[in-house]
Amino acid sequence: MKFGYTIVYVPKVAESLAFFERAFELETAFLHESGQYGELKTGSTKIAFAAHEIAQSHLPKGYVKANESVQPLGMELALVCDDVDAAHILALSAGATELAEPTRKPWGQTVSYLRCPDGTLVELCTPMGE
Repeated sequence: MKFGYTIVYVPKVAESLAFFERAFELETAFLHESGQYGELKTGSTKIAFAAHEIAQSHLPKGYVKANESVQPLGMELALVCDDVDAAHILALSAGATELAEPTRKPWGQTVSYLRCPDGTLVELCTPMGE
């Protein structure tokens, strides 16, 4: 068993991909011609976005839509970077909402938390052990 990818269900896949390009300088790897599914270039483990219509077809009993939830969902996408302060400012300028400003943790890692316009919770963090 190995972890393959994370799929975030969103209202508009192309808008989420474009936001992640502006806010986190990640490139789109793939956007299906239907506009219902897309992936970012994130190394061997992919971050993907799929339209709510796809989620509804897989989960007919329903699910919590991150973009409609008042509080962020109890999961996050962690993006590792060398300069959390600069990355945090860039994400805010692209339209993210600040949940927690960059803070150095007791274990030495600097982290911040943001919420994307599609409701996704993102942690920006320096590599562990640095």
